[in-house]
Amino acid sequence: MELSESVQKGLQLLADQSAVNHSSFQVLLDVSFRGLLSSRADPTVLDQPELKHMDRILLKQSHAALTTFILEAVKHNADKSTISSCFEELTFSTDRIEIFFSTYQKHKKDMEHLLSSMGRRPPHINDVSWRLQYHMKNGQLDKINEPFYLISLNTENEGSSEDINFTCTTEQLQDLVSKLKDAAKSVEKASQM
Repeated sequence: MELSESVQKGLQLLADQSAVNHSSFQVLLDVSFRGLLSSRADPTVLDQPELKHMDRILLKQSHAALTTFILEAVKHNADKSTISSCFEELTFSTDRIEIFFSTYQKHKKDMEHLLSSMGRRPPHINDVSWRLQYHMKNGQLDKINEPFYLISLNTENEGSSEDINFTCTTEQLQDLVSKLKDAAKSVEKASQM
């Protein structure tokens, strides 16, 4: 995992046991996970009694670095050896690495779920069904005698299934089919490059 210089500096502050004692490290770690998993921001998240002795600027820098590291670790599906090697480079003690990793394992599934819900992907089309309808008359009893198509797209997005229904005239359906063929040709050309 590549970490920016500011993140590395913030983590090095956490590695320094004279600046951040054992209980402060544990509290800051818990606060960081809790803040990431919370549905709303809490401005008092760092107002913990165990953190009162720390300089506010250093505390905020350490907190930002720790939350960034957590997100990067989850994003890259980091295992114990990856986390250990990153922390060892930043002079973390074995004890702090173990504390971090056990807390990380406890919250990893929730963090993965959180990160997967943040991205917005378009739904995947599983099936298409259609039906030809025929308009005979409208609400004013005027004759229309016009065919139209009822299209139903069965889509799936993040495990949930949904049907998207729309109607179109023959011309609109021909235009849609033409555009889909153009898109398929473009994808085919792109895959041959």
